[in-house]
Formats: sequence, C-alpha cells, structure tokens
Amino acid sequence: MKKLLLATAATALMAGAATAEDIKIGVILGFTGPIESLTPDMAAGAELAMAEVSASGKLLDGSTVTPIRADSTCVDAAAATTAAERLITGEGVKGIMGADCSGVTGAILANAALPNGVVMVSPSATSPGLSTAEDNGLFFRTAPSDARQGVVMADLLKEQGVGSVAISYINSDYGKGLADSFQAAFEAIGGTVTISAAHEVGKGDYSAEVAALASAGGERLVVAGYVDQGGGDIVRAAIDAGAFDTFHFPDGMIGDALPATFGAEIDGSFGQAPGSDNPGYATFVELAGDAFNGQGTYAAESYDAAALILLAMQAAGTSDPAVYKDFIEGVANAPGEPIMPGELGKALEILASGGDVDLVGATGVELVNGGEAAGSYRVVTFKEGNMETVEYR
Repeated sequence: MKKLLLATAATALMAGAATAEDIKIGVILGFTGPIESLTPDMAAGAELAMAEVSASGKLLDGSTVTPIRADSTCVDAAAATTAAERLITGEGVKGIMGADCSGVTGAILANAALPNGVVMVSPSATSPGLSTAEDNGLFFRTAPSDARQGVVMADLLKEQGVGSVAISYINSDYGKGLADSFQAAFEAIGGTVTISAAHEVGKGDYSAEVAALASAGGERLVVAGYVDQGGGDIVRAAIDAGAFDTFHFPDGMIGDALPATFGAEIDGSFGQAPGSDNPGYATFVELAGDAFNGQGTYAAESYDAAALILLAMQAAGTSDPAVYKDFIEGVANAPGEPIMPGELGKALEILASGGDVDLVGATGVELVNGGEAAGSYRVVTFKEGNMETVEYR
C-alpha cells in the first residue's frame, strides 16, 4: 500500500505539485472554557512539531509552516464551528490540529472540515461516536477512543478492590460516551454502578448533584468531567459535603490544575489519561524543556498529530488535503524507518527520496480501523498533594 501511495506522490511531484509555500495549519483548542489549563501545553506541543519541520527546510521544496490558533471553547459547538470556518475560508489552512473536546470536534468535522475537504487530526477527542462519524477519510486522532478507556478504568478499579462506584459525567458527547463505556465494562466484570448522573458546566451550586450521588452511595466517585469547570466543581462540592473522600479521574480531569487546586484533599485517588512510556516520550519531554510542560495531558499527542499532517504532505508531494489524507496512515505505521521526536527533518528527507517512515513519535503512534489510535494510558495516583505516575497500560 505504501509503495502505491509513493508512486502516486511521485506522479504529483512530476506534475509540479510541490512548490515552496507558507503552509498554514489550524490549531483549534479550548483556550477558554472547562479545559483551558490543558490547552497551552497542547498547542505548544503541536507548534513544536511545526517549528521543527520549518527549521529543517525540507518540507515540499523548502516550504514553511505557520500555525494559526483558534478557540474551540470545548463546549460551544456553534462558536467552534465559526472558529473553524474562519481558519478554513479566511486563513486558508491546509489542515487542522484539533479539535479537543469530542462534541465540538464532531461539530467542526460535520459543518466545516467535511464540506471543505480539510483534514483534522485530533489529539484528544475520545468519544466512541467519532469512530463512526461520516468523515470521507478526513478525520484521525492520536488519542484512543473512550471505548478503550472505559475498559482500562474498569480493570484498574476492580484490581484495587473497588466493587461499587457512583459516576458524575459532564453532559456532553465525551462525558456520556465515557460513562456508558465504563459502566458496561465495570458491570461486565462484576462491579456495581450505584448511579450515573450528568452535570453541567458553569453552575454556581452543585449541592443537588452531590446529594444525589451521596444518597446512591459507592466506594469511590468517578468524575468524568473537565478539570477547570464542572468536574472540579463536583469534586469540591463532594469534599465539602463529606460525601466522598476518594475519586477516580478520567483524562478530562488529569492536569496540573487538579493537584494544584485540591492538594492532599484527593490523596488516595487514582486516574488515567492517554500516555506512553516509549522512548520517544522522554525525548519529547526533553525537547519541550522549560518552554512548556511536555508531560502535560495531551501535549505529546498534539506533537504527533501535527507531525502526521506534515509527514503525510511530504509523502503525498502536496499540501492539498484531498491528496495527502490518503498518506496519513502510511506515515503512521510500519513498515518504515522509525521516527522519534526531533527527527522530523530526517523523515522528510527519507520521504523525499522515495523511502518509507513509521512515525513512532512521542506516543508510539499506531493508527488502526481507518484512523483510530491504538493508544496506551498513563495511570496516576495522588499522594501528599502531588500527582504521580504509577504505571502504563
């Protein structure tokens, strides 16, 4: 398959498709809203890959890459779609690194990217519903689906001897999809879900929600929400009411803001977020240095998402998303020269000479089932007010 795609790319090159240009890539993330503390590191991770490629001077006859940021808000589908349309029709982006939260990602895909034929690679949209969304081969993600996260979370709780939980989930595609996936997996291995109830973001008082959760009971409260709004508010209300003293946090809650806000109040709690212990991850963190937190949630996935777009362009011999979309899986998977963070210039050289690359990247990239990330998870615990990584799955 790779050889066929390379032959197609060669034909495009001979036709003069590759000429130096300033290629604009959209970076659409929730710079405001319920995950705003996560997105600076995510954007910086993606822009690190873009800067690396530009500095190499080896992309499409010396083309440069310019990131253009836009705010998805994470929760406002109309605002996110408007922001994406500005990127596509106003700025002329050739691809989108994003979006972040599942609901706005689906809205952008359906209402902006698909009609305009623009590639999207999301580092963090994890709703199982996106696996079957109409995308014409334009949508990919570097974080695994919550169909897998639900199973990982259920296994972790069962192994810790937790037999019953209450669930509070954000009222969104992400929250509902994850809550349903987890409940099915947990009950399948003998666990009990006492209640699964939605919460909204931006409310001033969550006492009614916490009262219902407390009344149902459970050994631990699973908070499938967002760390900066909604989810964090549920945790605060639960602690203040004495309803729960330990929690389990999925990916939308895993960020530096969580221990910074609650400190030792959540000691003994656990959580997980996409992450990898492959050698590329350590290299990525080193490359981030003091510029941003390379260990930030979804920062590594964002680097890999941007890298996939740019390597696919080189493999295709063009920045036209209608063409390079068909090369993304080829540069993501074996066979080919393994490519780590910091080696994107090397990858561009190999592709330009007709060779194959396999982007290992920061997260051990592997795309399956038409653009889904196989993925792995970093398991964390909270001890003495700090968040510590305990294993990878």
